[in-house]
Amino acid sequence: MISPSAIVPFSIARLPRIEFGSGSLKKLPEIVAGYGRRALLVTGKKSFLNSPHAPWLFDALRQRGIAWEIVKVSGEPTPDFIDESVAALRQDDFDVVVGIGGGSALDAAKAIAGLLKPGNSVLDHLEGVGPELPYRGPATPFVAVPTTAGTGSEATKNAVLSVPGQYKKSFRSELLVAEWAVVDPDLLASCPPPLMAADGMDAFTQLLESFVSTRANPLTDALARSSLMAVKDGLLALYAEQSPAAREQMAYASLVSGICLAQTGLGAVHGLAAPLGAFFPIPHGVACGTLLAAATAANIAALKARQPTSAALPKYAEIGRRFAMQKGLNGDEARAFLLATLREWETQLALPRLSAFGVHEADLPRIVANSRGSSMKTNPIELTDQELSAILAARL
Repeated sequence: MISPSAIVPFSIARLPRIEFGSGSLKKLPEIVAGYGRRALLVTGKKSFLNSPHAPWLFDALRQRGIAWEIVKVSGEPTPDFIDESVAALRQDDFDVVVGIGGGSALDAAKAIAGLLKPGNSVLDHLEGVGPELPYRGPATPFVAVPTTAGTGSEATKNAVLSVPGQYKKSFRSELLVAEWAVVDPDLLASCPPPLMAADGMDAFTQLLESFVSTRANPLTDALARSSLMAVKDGLLALYAEQSPAAREQMAYASLVSGICLAQTGLGAVHGLAAPLGAFFPIPHGVACGTLLAAATAANIAALKARQPTSAALPKYAEIGRRFAMQKGLNGDEARAFLLATLREWETQLALPRLSAFGVHEADLPRIVANSRGSSMKTNPIELTDQELSAILAARL
């Protein structure tokens, strides 16, 4: 008799309660009402506010006797924006903070919700910047409503803040995790194709890096498998035709990518994307999408040369077989198919090269020197400075 394989010990961090599906936005007013009668809405500058969903939501809140104020986020949130918002709003005694928008709006909402009650500066807690004091709370209840499909911020514990030209860092705590994530694929209908491409590649990168992470576990692997296939089926379709089915696939993939990365960490693509986004005007999803094929190829080559027994090699091959729908492909053939698919996506999604954002060969040492943050620590193999430079150089 063959004994069953052992399941390695693992832990799962706190997650939000999740409402997923077309029309789930209609559940938001009752969720908000469950916390009280005063809400802070944090959203982008205009996309949601100009959508047909905003008048309906405001009317539904009004009918329930809920008063609200709106904070608009333009671009990626900065520590100054968070501190100024908290200082202006903390006396208003909000019962709940609702973030509605893309990753920047959700990250801003998350940070503001965390600091409205304590009232101190976010710089007290920002990783790698200030004194890095432990965050103790209390946080104002936070509800996340994504309107793009990429960052998975609705399921994570970190708010990413940046100072252009200097850094991009996280305010991170399980106390910041949303109480609810309301994921309505219908909200993706207003996304322009370039944003869909960048966000979709961000989600895929998060899923693939989580799948091969040194902290991957059986539960995150199961989630990542289904979501990687959702991106395969949904990303190009959403980019080309905006079908409801494709919106559902990508909204699901984005949500699960946030769940997975919160448990496993990420990898080299996100390690490099952080300084790229800090030093150059390159959107995060674009940085991930344009680097993914080159970084995956570098990981595979390094693993074969230095860690040929790594669990990540058969995992890369597994995704290649699933994409090819050919169970008989051997490991090298399956990994080659995965890489070919990623390169094809680069072309079909018109992902720009790094040089389009002013990155030059002389900048590579500075980018590499600032790339070894938390994401790089869970890459399946430690890449050398030369290997990281080669990844960047391949996409100049």
